[in-house]
Amino acid sequence: MCEHQPPCPTAEATDREAALLVAHHPEQGWSLLCNGVLVFEDTGELLPNGEVVAPHRPTDTRKVAA
Repeated sequence: MCEHQPPCPTAEATDREAALLVAHHPEQGWSLLCNGVLVFEDTGELLPNGEVVAPHRPTDTRKVAA
């Protein structure tokens, strides 16, 4: 699917989120990467094979006082 040089990480790679955006729809909360991965604003993902990756990063970036 990817025609970039060097090629973007595959959907199976651990760094799959580093692939380039081909579609971005912030109003709907999702983006499509060139490796076929759908990334959602809550950090969940849908892989091209239908596998669901649960949200996996904190979305709250507030600093907590120590």
